[in-house]
Amino acid sequence: MSVSERYRDSWESYWRETSDAPGEAIWDSDPSLTAVPHCEILLPHADPALPVVDLGCGNGTQTRYLATRFPRAVGVDLSHAAIEHAWRADTEKVAEFEQLSLVDHEAVRALSARLGDTHVYMRAVIHQSEPRDRPAVAGAVAALLGTRGRAFVVELTSGSKELLQRVAASPGGPPAKLRRVFDHGLKPAGAADDEVPRLLGEAGLRIIDSGDTTLPQTEDLADGTRLDLPARWFVLAPARHA
Repeated sequence: MSVSERYRDSWESYWRETSDAPGEAIWDSDPSLTAVPHCEILLPHADPALPVVDLGCGNGTQTRYLATRFPRAVGVDLSHAAIEHAWRADTEKVAEFEQLSLVDHEAVRALSARLGDTHVYMRAVIHQSEPRDRPAVAGAVAALLGTRGRAFVVELTSGSKELLQRVAASPGGPPAKLRRVFDHGLKPAGAADDEVPRLLGEAGLRIIDSGDTTLPQTEDLADGTRLDLPARWFVLAPARHA
């Protein structure tokens, strides 16, 4: 199974046209706003001796922070251009990065075989995946956990879709970083609120804990306030071993 050519090309073109400047991608928020609080939620449930995989790592900002909390951190992304960004940004070589499609079952199994049981960090990947690919993305999370891993998954909610629609329809149009997302054919907040937990459950994952949050963006609204997108987080374990 593979993602559509259109979807792959959209992400490659987005990352090729994105500079190495921190925060240039609208979701490239500082870890203090994202991975730091997310780790505080995940770690009480997680074996600290296991590695962690950052699914959909982009330019690796969060992966590099995860490398300070786990003995090994591997970031994977569909886009070759994103992985090139990640390697350049990791000047201290604290993490590892590789191109990988989450719907490529053989590649996911090979990564699992190399790492063994691992924790998973996944921030806003299901919601922007094409509908046909979302079950495979959830399945990749389950495959990587093995029996001892735990996952932190956070996804945008319908409240984000409504907010983005309002921002895009404002008199000045969407701000520049958001406009670039739309221009490359990317579709944020595409999954329904009940779809994400259903997909996770069908993939063989049990929800240990969950809660509402926001995902801070690196773009401001017209009134000067930061664009924070409503989201929901889940801490997950393999259902058959939980």
